Amino acid sequence: MIEVHDLSKRFPDLRQGEVVALDGISFEVRPGEVFGLLGPNGAGKTTCLRLLSTILRPTSGTASIDGKDIVEEPDEVRARIGFLSGTTGLYDRMTARETVEYFGRLYGLSEEQLSESIERIFTTLSIHEFADVLTIRLSTGMRQKVSIARTLVHDPPVLIFDEPTTGLDVLVARAVLDTVARLRDEGKCIIYSTHIMREVERLCDRLAIIHRGRILAEGSQRDIMAASDQPDLEEHFFDLVSRFESTLAEVTAEIGQEPQRDAGEVNS
Repeated sequence: MIEVHDLSKRFPDLRQGEVVALDGISFEVRPGEVFGLLGPNGAGKTTCLRLLSTILRPTSGTASIDGKDIVEEPDEVRARIGFLSGTTGLYDRMTARETVEYFGRLYGLSEEQLSESIERIFTTLSIHEFADVLTIRLSTGMRQKVSIARTLVHDPPVLIFDEPTTGLDVLVARAVLDTVARLRDEGKCIIYSTHIMREVERLCDRLAIIHRGRILAEGSQRDIMAASDQPDLEEHFFDLVSRFESTLAEVTAEIGQEPQRDAGEVNS
């Protein structure tokens, strides 16, 4: 389970003093569901996921992964998560099998555990046919399969996906979505960040719409649309963002300041 309470992150800025990346967001993600973070590029999604994966430390607020605090118990948190993005790198001079073995050993798996895990994952993802090929020679789709295998090798209960279909063709992107759905059905706790509306509509059980580091709406798609007068989720998303920007412009005009550059322009 993921629990986030009033989480904030600010970065120093030479011109403005600081940039607000996340501004007091709260949500939870339960086992067996996909929770979507939906927002435009620059909304603060990646900053949020970097905090949850202990890459960054929060300025304030708390968060826990599977009961482990991200600040007080970072090693325990990292052992319980798998993290995948659309830009996850691979070692070009290692084969697919060597890559996954390397990460499995980093997570402390025994040779028996590693062998069983690789056999299961490679069969599920159809990696066996190119398991012993250098990753530099693999297609984009094959490389993403290896990245998924690397993410899953230690069988983490919590999975974090940050724009995992970026740069992928339609067929490969669909295969990634199918994999995420299967992992949800296996009981994994999944947080899925994207700016692609159709991925949210197809995949996410609940979601949070995030903009300028703030959550504008949260709940199931049905609950969110029940509070809207818009015809679909996409139009509701644009309406929320537009109204937020209008309110922000009015407030900043009253106090005679420029709107503060938002988090996502530092970390999306």
